[in-house]
Parts: sequence; structure tokens; C-alpha cells
Amino acid sequence: MSFVSDLSQTSEYLSFRSSIPLRKIVVDCDGSKTWRIYDSGPKSVSCPVICLPPVSGTADVFFRQVMGLAARGVRVIAAESPAYWNIKEWCDGFKRLLDYLELDKVHLFGASLGGFIAQKFAELTHNCPRVISLVLCNTFTDTSIFEYKDSSALFWLLPSVMLKRMLMANFTTEKNDKRIKESIEFMTERLESLTQADLASRLTLNCSTGYVQANRLSNMPVTIMDVWDDSALSSHVREDLHKCYPHAKLAHLKNGGNFPYLSRSDEVNLHLLIHLRQFDGTELSASYVSLHKMPSSNNQPEQGTVSYFNQRDKFVEIS
Repeated sequence: MSFVSDLSQTSEYLSFRSSIPLRKIVVDCDGSKTWRIYDSGPKSVSCPVICLPPVSGTADVFFRQVMGLAARGVRVIAAESPAYWNIKEWCDGFKRLLDYLELDKVHLFGASLGGFIAQKFAELTHNCPRVISLVLCNTFTDTSIFEYKDSSALFWLLPSVMLKRMLMANFTTEKNDKRIKESIEFMTERLESLTQADLASRLTLNCSTGYVQANRLSNMPVTIMDVWDDSALSSHVREDLHKCYPHAKLAHLKNGGNFPYLSRSDEVNLHLLIHLRQFDGTELSASYVSLHKMPSSNNQPEQGTVSYFNQRDKFVEIS
């Protein structure tokens, strides 16, 4: 019997599914690789934000970013890849997706595995840049941190039930508030919808030996977004990520668990808007509003208080 989460029954999610069509895009010659995307916001924007999910996620785990940011004039694409078994193959497929969508440059928001792959794509295309900026959420730079790295070559043989059990071990619900529990239940439902090939290929990408050559991204605008409560990644992993990007801006959330884009979507969306402001008034903007230089002097200030600071200059902004 399939599991149904409370979040997937809310009017917010149902509105998303009824208003934003799921597009299936085949990018290879034999028709075996189909990307699944939700594309929302003004299509006149040629530098959108593309959201890349974690191992257990589907494209719709970013429905609150797709709906929330599109309402602010930002073009957002949530993308879910088909089964790719190595980083080079994934990056080649993503290039073909961008070419199909006629997108020369994009901003990438990646969560966990999505964040690692976003960095690798930016690294591998640094000579002919396709990535304008990165927002990295609860992610890593080196796959050696994972305990299954020695057996990653065998994932393709394992049954779906065993692969799901490996991932569910990180879905702890103890001492979590209601919104975090709802996010875990929703991710569990998404996990149940994934095929054996989806899970095995993603775990292979997640655990096969690999690391990011962050020196190639030293001039790229980066925001690192993470939570201060318990998550699947240790404080050591987060510190290593910060060391790789000393120029990055840090967007800390007091809590939110492994999936803050679901459990703390308002804060995550605000951090994304702040990150994108540096491109306002340029051809690299992800927003229709800033592309058309709409007056903002009479706008009301953002609601909420968020600490946001630069590691190098150590200044603090409160929005």
C-alpha cells in the first residue's frame, strides 16, 4: 500500500500540481533518458534558477520555491534527472537539457546530492561557463564521507526495498516539530515513488569516489545555506564546505532538518531572493521585475529577520 503524506494533500500542493504542468523532456538519441521538470515564472527570463533535489527527492519537493519565487517574478525550474551512473554522464545530459530549453546560463540551487552535482557541473563547464551562481543547501564537496562508498559499484544489483531502507535510516523524526515531521513524511512519499534504477543510480553518484575542485569556482558567487539543528551531515562536513568557499555568503537557519526547503520554505525563499539581488538590473537576472527595472522605492520591506553574512568581510545584513 502506497504511503500518502499530509503535505501532499494540502491545498498548497494541490494548487501547485494543478497550475504547473509536469514536462517530460527526452534529451538523448535513443529516447531512454527523460528529464522531468516544473517550469514556472516568466519565460522571458533566460537565466532562471534551477533546483536539483537530493537522492530521495523528486522535482516537486521544491514546489514551495516554484510557487513562492514565481509569485515574485522569478523564473524557477525544478528538475529531476533520469538514471545516470556517473557524474560525466549526468553533466552531459544536463547540458542537453539546457540546450533544449535554450538556456545559455543558469543559477543552480542544489540540496545534498543536488548541491554536489551542481558544483561538479559548474566545475566541469568552468572553461565555457553555464552556471552563473550557486546556492548550496545541506551539501558536501567530497563523497568519501559516506559509509557505502566501498560498495557503491554494487548498488545496481540491490532490490529497491533495500535501497530505500538505506535512505530511510536518515529520516529520523525524534524531537522534531510539526513542519519538520511533515517534510520527512513528504520525502518518504517521494522516495516510495522512485524506481530501483532511480535510487541505485543516485546512490551510485552519491557514494562513488569524487570531490569538487573548488579552486575552479573561486570567482563564482556562492551562498551556502545550512541548518544549525541535527541533519544527516555532520558539522565537520559543513566546515569543509565553508573552507572550500571562503568567499561565500552564509545563510544559516536555526532549524529545519534535512529538508528546510519544505519545512522552512519562507526563510529559504528569502535567502534565495537575497542571493539573486546581486544580479538585479543585469542580463543575468532571474527576475522579470529587475530585468524590466521596475521601481522599488515604494515597496514594503521584506517580512522577517534573517542573518546573512560574508565569510571574508565578516559583515552582517538584516533584511
